Amino acid sequence: MRVEVDPELEITEIATRVVKQQGPALLFERVKDSPFPLAINILGSPRRIELALGRHPQQVGGELRRLLEAAMPPRPKRLIEEWRTIGRILAAPPKRVRHGRVQAVQESPDLRRLPIMKCWPKDAGRFITCGMVLTHDPDTDARNVGIYRMQVVGPDRVLMHWQIQKGGGFHYWKAEQQGRALAVAVVIGGDPVLYLAAVAPLPEGVDELAFAGFLRGRRVPLVLGRTGLTVAPAEAEFVLEGHVPPDECMPEGPFGDHFGHYSHPAPFPVLWIETMSRRSYPVYLSAVVGKPPQEDRYIGDAVQEMLLPMIRLVHPELRDLWAYYEAGFHSLAAASVTQRFGKEGMKTALGLFGTGQMSLTKCLILVDANVNARDPQAVLQAVRDHFDPSEDFLLLPGVPFDTLDFTSFTLNLGSKMVLDATSGGQASGAPRQAVDATRTPTLHPRIRRARLVHETLLAVQVEGEGRDVVKALVRRPELAGVKLLAAVSEDVDLDDRVSLLWGIFTRFDPARDVIFASSELREAWPVHRGCLGIDATFKQGYPDPVVMDPAIIKRVDARWNHYLNA
Repeated sequence: MRVEVDPELEITEIATRVVKQQGPALLFERVKDSPFPLAINILGSPRRIELALGRHPQQVGGELRRLLEAAMPPRPKRLIEEWRTIGRILAAPPKRVRHGRVQAVQESPDLRRLPIMKCWPKDAGRFITCGMVLTHDPDTDARNVGIYRMQVVGPDRVLMHWQIQKGGGFHYWKAEQQGRALAVAVVIGGDPVLYLAAVAPLPEGVDELAFAGFLRGRRVPLVLGRTGLTVAPAEAEFVLEGHVPPDECMPEGPFGDHFGHYSHPAPFPVLWIETMSRRSYPVYLSAVVGKPPQEDRYIGDAVQEMLLPMIRLVHPELRDLWAYYEAGFHSLAAASVTQRFGKEGMKTALGLFGTGQMSLTKCLILVDANVNARDPQAVLQAVRDHFDPSEDFLLLPGVPFDTLDFTSFTLNLGSKMVLDATSGGQASGAPRQAVDATRTPTLHPRIRRARLVHETLLAVQVEGEGRDVVKALVRRPELAGVKLLAAVSEDVDLDDRVSLLWGIFTRFDPARDVIFASSELREAWPVHRGCLGIDATFKQGYPDPVVMDPAIIKRVDARWNHYLNA
């Protein structure tokens, strides 16, 4: 695209529209106030994910599964049959090279020259969104590469948004405990496989660069950084090298994130950039995060496909596990399990809550092994047929929470819930009272509209906060046949699946916002009955949802044909 575009908001609006249309990757050759072109949406489709990997993500998962089966215990015949995969394993370790194209030009850092985007109107400034942050463990020198947003606060300074449960954050914690600065290299661009490996929630201590080598079937070439303190992929586009001092933080944010709301400002460490290396003619890689769908939908789904076999190694009863992009991945997941003894699914749920990034999952729904965990309709039907709150509901208050989840009002701390919709609960085919959703708005004056989804979930649009509405509705005899009831705000489209799942699961904290028809203590254990109600309305203290400036929308509308023909 040769027409000049503004990295402040305009590119976001263009890219967001293209993602929703399942359109192509974009290259902006003329970005305002920058000599460098910008690429975006490079992994924004299943086909481009396959092109990056050289195969379907499920094939990667299959390779890992077969290799694990052949290796534990070692079976020589099976290992020989998996020679291609073994070849990828042998190609996994990175290799050191003396020269790389990423070091063709070395210059003093000046982030003002890069086409760094401001994505949303209320963002605190411009943010690097595709920086692969490479750090080393201060004790063991083990590498970690992760994707963390970085707010630009000066020509040579950014803020490192190290969330909980992130490898780079663990390295910084160790360095800070020792009173040492942590050396950092921020890698931008290069082989897309590096980006996928950096996003993947690998077990702590597993080298993402080695995983990238496995995915590509070729060792990742590394050059020694110009500071001499770290390394960088030789074929990257840009590398920013510097250090993060201990005990130096600044307020970071707000920023429109993948939950579709602005994250609250909070203190995060400062990265001082000492040098910048780049190719002779580099391309700056960027991404937009915000209200789904965005490019991260395809990346997150691919990573799930690839890593499921590793999770099943620890949980053999697990058939499938799926986190929903519609709810920002961490807010809602479903797991299909084979139960070999009573309530084995709950054991699985508790184990998953202690496994890597799954520890940040807010709502986990368990279904039988023959239920498609990736199909919301099938999951809801399992809830309809098998979920009994008196036996199948588990609440875990005061546990680690996604840093980006604002619903508990306490950073990194909130609650989780499990709904057991396996057939070990209520018998399938139990009589259900018919519910007429069209009559629901007559039951409370602040209900604007209602929709019954798959005979299971009654979603109601509510004016203002909805706690009193939910309390009233879960006790109504006309709604006794409803298993789940959710009050949502008026900006949620009840007829759109993505909007509905987003509007429910990004806007409630289970410990505070789940309400039952009745609850009582039985030997110090809470027993709930009736409909499970959720107040998922927008509440005072929540950050604003992400909405584009109308002036930018109007500008892009007017220029759309110009973009296409440029």
